[in-house]
Amino acid sequence: MITPDSASGPGRTVPGLATSWVLARVSGPSMSPTVRHGDRLLVRRVRPGAAVAPGAVVLARFPARPDLLVVKRVRRAVPGGHWVEGDNPLVTDDSRAFGTAVVVGRVVARLRPRPGRLPPAPR
Repeated sequence: MITPDSASGPGRTVPGLATSWVLARVSGPSMSPTVRHGDRLLVRRVRPGAAVAPGAVVLARFPARPDLLVVKRVRRAVPGGHWVEGDNPLVTDDSRAFGTAVVVGRVVARLRPRPGRLPPAPR
């Protein structure tokens, strides 16, 4: 989970990312072991409505919670966006709780503390 600097109120459209590239800091265990609390990620903005491949790690927002910015893995495309879930099945702050998500960015790499590309989804 990542908290943005500015929050949107209920009923507003889901805000995208302000720039083409952003740095994100992971907070919480929902994507463990792929990314962990405190990891810094390099993220590239995704055009609104763009298709994102299943398995991609992304930044997303839920129309039901537009103030919440999360790091999740895309499971599949669904009407209105994507179904996203965390890699840690014990934490359900994802589409299982909030429904369809709007992907706003794709994680390109982890910068800190272990630089490199992200591994595929755990089995």
